[in-house]
Amino acid sequence: MTATAAYLPAADRPSPEHPRAAAPGDGRTAFAERWPGLPGRYAPLLPAVAVVALLAVPAAPAGDGSAGSGTLADAASGLLVLFCLVRVLRDRARPLTRTAALVLGLPVLGVSVAAITSHDPAASLPGVARYLQIFVLVPAALLLLLRDRRDFRVVAGSVVVLGLGQGALGVVQYLTGTGASYMGEDIRAVGTFGATDVMGMATVVAYALVICVGYALGEDRDVTGRQRAVALVCAGLLLVPLLLSFSRGAWIATAVALLLQLALSGVRRATRVVLAAAALGVVLVGGLGIGSQMITERLSSITQVADAPDQSVTDRYTMWAAATDMWRERPVTGVGLKGFPAYRDSHSSLALSAASDTAGAGAGFQRQPLLSPHNMYLLVLSEQGLVGVLALAGSWAALLVCVLRRVPGARRSRAGAGPGLVVGGLLVWQLVDFGYADIGGPSTVLTAMMLGLAAWWGLHRAAVPTDHRERPHGHRPPEHHRANSGAAQA
Repeated sequence: MTATAAYLPAADRPSPEHPRAAAPGDGRTAFAERWPGLPGRYAPLLPAVAVVALLAVPAAPAGDGSAGSGTLADAASGLLVLFCLVRVLRDRARPLTRTAALVLGLPVLGVSVAAITSHDPAASLPGVARYLQIFVLVPAALLLLLRDRRDFRVVAGSVVVLGLGQGALGVVQYLTGTGASYMGEDIRAVGTFGATDVMGMATVVAYALVICVGYALGEDRDVTGRQRAVALVCAGLLLVPLLLSFSRGAWIATAVALLLQLALSGVRRATRVVLAAAALGVVLVGGLGIGSQMITERLSSITQVADAPDQSVTDRYTMWAAATDMWRERPVTGVGLKGFPAYRDSHSSLALSAASDTAGAGAGFQRQPLLSPHNMYLLVLSEQGLVGVLALAGSWAALLVCVLRRVPGARRSRAGAGPGLVVGGLLVWQLVDFGYADIGGPSTVLTAMMLGLAAWWGLHRAAVPTDHRERPHGHRPPEHHRANSGAAQA
């Protein structure tokens, strides 16, 4: 009790049983009475939400013309890890189960071996920090931070809000001709990520789309039918900027992820959703003509590998061949972290252009160096060898198994499998997209956040309830349980 309250008459003193009524115009008191404990309930999630929100801040490209890293979102991810570390030390509890520690800790093995055996260990240190940030530290921190499904929805919802904002900006860029350069026109939707990170907006929008579809298909007891309808509408809106990103890898990964979510949700529902999506695509591309010709040409270019491929396809496959050649040279440990650029020219054919042209979205023309094979698996194979690729891919495969095996049980429970459909789609999206892209650029930190959401669902005990909360309404405990309960009350 405060000093002021001590001098009030007993009838006027506030008490837990009879709290004082809110004074007229006292918005703070009214808010606290209507939603008691809400600010404190979600305050621990602020570091995670800040990482997502700061991705909307444009990042300046690196000095060599690449997308670079070291953004505000990366700094916020460091604060997230530090925040969780302080909480673990304060609580003095074992933070992770053995399974979680093994799954999330596997990448450390390959990264450490590759750094030690690198031709320049000092130059490999930034690569070590980046790999640990994206695949170990941030996912583990988010696993420790999330407490229940409400926390999960807050972080996932922040990604959806970011995707809607970036997607709206991307559509404006296409309509006004202020996007990144594509086929001689500044129409490519890139959001705030700019021409140096053309995959950034596509990744954010695809993540948001998969999250919305997961909740629209799920039957969570704490998600209303109106909320599922809103999620489905948002998914339809996000489809437009995804198409206008002209990112072939994102299109393929999104299609595979959505098919998995539909398969997990049931055959009849999958059929209805596929028909609705096909009708929406016909309206957007066929009826309204939104980028129909360019989108068709972009889709057809996916298969044009041997028959007149464009320069980007030629560069990609040339770098894939170079990465494979590096692995053959050092199959066990690879050429070392950050070693691909140093060995690229000696293992590439003359068909490689060594740089790509970027322009538009507020930036002038510049040459962006090709510092990676644009394939995560081949990048790890060339730089970390068999040790690294087995450790990293093994960690992802184990996480995917842990995620998918919990979905059937969640569907049978009253809680629902919405988060399971979300993270299953996100994880499969990322694993497919890694066949066409790798880590790099400001949007990479969001990959770590998605892995953290998947880790919470697949590795946290509280993600899927296994106690009495799964029992349907009307279920009565066995007789001896009721007897013991009555004896305890007596």
